[in-house]
Formats: sequence, structure tokens, C-alpha cells
Amino acid sequence: MATGEDALLGVVAQSDAAHPVDEPFHRRLVDLVKTYQLVGGMPAAVKAYAGKHDLTECLKILDDLVTTIEDDFKKYKKRAPVGRLSEVFRSIVLQAGNKFKYSSIDSASSAQPLKDALQLLVQAGLAYRVMHTHARGIPLGAQVDEKKFKVLLFDIGIHQRLLGLDVPSHLTACDLDLVNKGSLAEIFTGLELIGNHPSHMKSPLYYWHREARSSNAEIDYVIQKGEDIVPVEVKAGTKGQMQSMYLFMDERKLKKGIRVSLENFTEYDRVQTIPMYAVRRLVQQSL
Repeated sequence: MATGEDALLGVVAQSDAAHPVDEPFHRRLVDLVKTYQLVGGMPAAVKAYAGKHDLTECLKILDDLVTTIEDDFKKYKKRAPVGRLSEVFRSIVLQAGNKFKYSSIDSASSAQPLKDALQLLVQAGLAYRVMHTHARGIPLGAQVDEKKFKVLLFDIGIHQRLLGLDVPSHLTACDLDLVNKGSLAEIFTGLELIGNHPSHMKSPLYYWHREARSSNAEIDYVIQKGEDIVPVEVKAGTKGQMQSMYLFMDERKLKKGIRVSLENFTEYDRVQTIPMYAVRRLVQQSL
């Protein structure tokens, strides 16, 4: 909308598996997803890109915002040491897509100050926890494992600046070669689920992971639609196996699963494919 391509919203809204997006529009929407992964949603960065389409200026603004955020940590030094906040803030990016471990943070501090720092970042809206759920029934929140969770940084543009994403290679990567560096596709999807959730309701996120010698399976997100549990698996490009999806669906006798990728709308077997640019419909529409 900021770049004046509002008409594409109508194209997406009218599309589904039976009526996929016309290929030229699909390609344009995929390009916009890649650009958004770089720019993010911070108003200053969006305004700069919308005005001049100058990514260099946007990235400079994002770097300035990172500096401002970390400078603001000093305001909370009575509740958590500034150094601990910065360590946890940057570790969120490094651990993205994986179970968050305090032991993985390069810090001389014990676990409790790091836990306090993460809690403060969550309360400030700078990070979101994605809780592990056993997902054997609803509500999903009644079956969480408090010791298992992932963490998302609040903005994908800020995330990629801390990650050090190679901008030229990201923009020019074809779908088949697009590397899910730092789990950007998974982060994008999670933040879209949060950002499009009704503002008057809490927007908890859940995932499922089974660690076993014979099977190591994971579902990126598990959502509730009415009385149904719906697994959501995210793929960076247009290809990828879905063994975990089918295993999860079979165990819980589920009729439908969602695959989010750079593919167009389609459906096969029990899995509905939704393009990354249409993730919002997972929380705004019935499936």
C-alpha cells in the first residue's frame, strides 16, 4: 500500500487454489515479499523506500534504529543490566528458527539475568515467544511446555540488519535457490500471523516439535481455526518435503494442513498451499 500497489491486494483477496494468481502478478508479489524482508515495517524505513525506492537509505535508517533501541536499554538498567539486554536481543536473531537456549548466549552471566532480560524484551514488544504445544486438543495454550519456546524479533527489517543478510544475493535469488538464511521465511510468516491478528485479542503463537531417536519432526506453527487444529509448515522457496506435516496430521487425525511458500495458490492431497504474500488470510478468513 505504501508503494501505491494497492490493486494487488484485491488480486490476492480474489484468489484461491481453484483460482490462482495470474503469473505476472504472482511474480511481482514474490518480489515485494523479498523487498519487504529487507525493509521491514518500521514507519521510517517504509517511508524512505516508498519515496525513493532507495534500499541503501532504508538500511541506513534500520542501522540507526538498532542503535537507538540499544541506547534505550539504558532506561531499564534497574530491571536488567544493559549488557544482558543487548546480548539477549542479538541472540534472538542468531537462534531464530530454533528452540531458544540461554546456554547458547555468549555471556558470562548466569541464566536468571538472561531470563529477566528476555522477559523485559517481550514485555516491551521487541520480541515474541513461540511456545511449544503438544497440540492434542484445544485450546492449544493449555498444552504448552514452558521450557520449550522459540523467539521472534519484532521486525523482520531489524532482524535482517542484525543478521547481516547479503542484500544483492537475496534480491536476485531465484525461488529454487533461495536459501532460508536465518529462517527468514519462518520469521516472516510468524510476524504476519501476529500483525494480522485482531488487535483486541492476544496473538499467541505455537509450534510443535518431537525429538525421538527414530523421528525428529517439527511443525513451524500450529494454529486454531474454530474447533480445528491446523498445522502450518513454512518453506523458503517452492520445494521441500513435508514428512513432519503428514506425520503430525496422521497422529492427530487432521483433515487439513497449510504449506506457506513462494508457490502460487494450490492444493494437493490434504495440504493447501498459500503464498507468503497471503499469510494474512490464515487469521482473517476461514480456510
